[in-house]
Amino acid sequence: MRLNADFSERAVVRPEDYRWVDSPTPGVERMMFDRVGDEVARATSLVRFPPNSTFPPHIHGGGEEFFVLEGAFGDEHQMYPAGTYVRNPIGTSHSPRVGEQGCLIFVKLHQFDKEDDASVIIDTRAAEWPERYEPGLELMPLHQFRDENVVLIRWAPNTPFKEHTHHGGEEVFVIEGCFCDEYGEYPAGTWLRNPDQSSHNAFTRDEGALLYLKAGHLPVST
Repeated sequence: MRLNADFSERAVVRPEDYRWVDSPTPGVERMMFDRVGDEVARATSLVRFPPNSTFPPHIHGGGEEFFVLEGAFGDEHQMYPAGTYVRNPIGTSHSPRVGEQGCLIFVKLHQFDKEDDASVIIDTRAAEWPERYEPGLELMPLHQFRDENVVLIRWAPNTPFKEHTHHGGEEVFVIEGCFCDEYGEYPAGTWLRNPDQSSHNAFTRDEGALLYLKAGHLPVST
């Protein structure tokens, strides 16, 4: 399967575009944003688990990164409530299980550098916001390796951000609120990928926004 697989092109998926599909595990559904491969794939998705469900033990052949959006996701190590960011490096394994409320996660698979072996667990709802990037924008660093940088952005209402160029590309998932640019509006649940060397003028309106953002990780234009 190849879905939004040309990383030189801009891609946007809003909640009204969602098409949920069954996974091989009964009751577990996926909303695919991009994918290169079949069942083992470089993939970016939402995964929805029913209450009190389990997932077969598996090894992270290309690494696993996820953010818990709703409910609680767990494994034999611990439970990860909504707002938790987790990175499981290449070669790690676990046996997922889900709490009584079910669970929704934003997950990226097979996208790790082979030398990026950091395990990361951050409860972002309990963590401090250490950086004010510009007036109205706060950053919470989640992970950095070489050119790849992953952060949460808390964006105040009615705040513009200067025009900027995405060196190495930019990928955004809107967790709360809505942000906009000259190309449109991106409400909660929107996934957006801007390619290397693209640019835009972004801003918020009355609701502000909370964003997951990964930058510098897409193929560089030559």
